[in-house]
Amino acid sequence: MQTENGEGQVKFRQREFKGSRFRCLLATSLPPPRFVEWLNSLIRPFAEISENDRHMPAGFRRPEEAKLSEIPAFLSEQNRKALTEWWLGDPAAAANTPNWDFVSTCRVEGQDGLALFEAKAHEGELKTDDRYGARGVAHRERISAAIEEVRAALGDGWSPSSERCYQLSNRFAWAWKVASLGVPVALVYLGFLNAVEMPQAFQDRAGWERCLLTYADGTVPRDAWERKVMIGGVPLIPLIRSADVNVVAKYNLTP
Repeated sequence: MQTENGEGQVKFRQREFKGSRFRCLLATSLPPPRFVEWLNSLIRPFAEISENDRHMPAGFRRPEEAKLSEIPAFLSEQNRKALTEWWLGDPAAAANTPNWDFVSTCRVEGQDGLALFEAKAHEGELKTDDRYGARGVAHRERISAAIEEVRAALGDGWSPSSERCYQLSNRFAWAWKVASLGVPVALVYLGFLNAVEMPQAFQDRAGWERCLLTYADGTVPRDAWERKVMIGGVPLIPLIRSADVNVVAKYNLTP
């Protein structure tokens, strides 16, 4: 979103009106009771939120995505610093840490935790994520080392990589690291259904789940989903969920 001072105008980027980005903003624009009900329908029984929890984005008026390394609402200063140094090596260097489609504080087994969402609305969003976003050799080496640390810690069947399925790998890597810092995590891969404006849109949960599992093969074990992965006694819970979030217009033309 962009604003223009002095002219009373608010402008939205085109990407905010299609695909998974549009649906994240739609869902988070719901009135708080309906939003909480909707989100809990996705994360229960593993996690739960209330109207007092903090989340990003927060609808079209606050559409910014969260970076866990930067937002005080989600992690302590100590944990944010630990994440940045682990991923980048030199926090002062110019480089990005991952943007999350949606983040919310929550309770996981009664403990304060985070729900981290990666959202997709069509097959192309999975097929085009094999890219390495870090700039510079030093950052690439540091990120490769971080992901390798995660692979070694998770053990047999896990193969996150900086060279293949990079976005999937970095999402699991960050979820693992947050859990290793003592914060329980529900990591939700959310498929938005019936995004008719997009090619190869997901039509139903089965299609979304089949596409994700096929894509993740060789990186994330199929039996890792829908169960707790314990990281030093702290749960990391990978979930596959789907939701139909669309605009439905009803007109009453009767005089």
